[in-house]
Amino acid sequence: MSATPPVPPAAKKPTVKQQRAEERARKLEEFRKKEARAKRNRRLGWGAAAVVGVVVVGLLITSIVLTPQPASYDAGSEGAEVEGVETFENPAGHVEGAVDYAQTPPAGGEHNPAWLNCGVYTEPVPNENAVHSLEHGAVWVTYDPDLAAGELEALTSKLPSTYVVLSPFDGLPSPIVLSAWNSQLQVDSADDERIAAFLEEYWQSQNVPEPGALCTGAVDGPGKVS
Repeated sequence: MSATPPVPPAAKKPTVKQQRAEERARKLEEFRKKEARAKRNRRLGWGAAAVVGVVVVGLLITSIVLTPQPASYDAGSEGAEVEGVETFENPAGHVEGAVDYAQTPPAGGEHNPAWLNCGVYTEPVPNENAVHSLEHGAVWVTYDPDLAAGELEALTSKLPSTYVVLSPFDGLPSPIVLSAWNSQLQVDSADDERIAAFLEEYWQSQNVPEPGALCTGAVDGPGKVS
């Protein structure tokens, strides 16, 4: 007959003090786990924010680098001589209807009471309105409608952001003609360095009938894109 195994002594119930200590330890452990999760989430958030920041800065830099910036010139004339510039003596005055101009394209003369809003045009603009813009100190840059796209892009990159009219013109004496009030330059290529020299000398010149007058707020010609 086998012996009966001894009965183990009854486990002692934790005291109130021990129970409180165990509860504090449990809560402390939960707090530490919660803090660890929060810290991990913050690190992930900071990492994501940093990545987004780098992407945004990169896009901004790329935009600045790739977006063509308007050329910059000083307003007013200094009397510099630009090779090939022709000068004229055209009258000024407001008239209604069409005007028969002495130059092609016009470089001054009587004109419409409303000036042409400066900007880029893809279609020929009314001579009488464009000449009024010249009276205000704008430069009218005209080009042959058959000018190659690359040439037109290179020409556009040399223009200021305001007080300039760019438009095609039929029957030009050269592929590109720049006209200011009573002054004109004919060039064969957008790479011609005299384009920038002409703009530096005649753009917003004080030697026009109405220097400083507006080049906006009047009329748009056909095909205005900017």
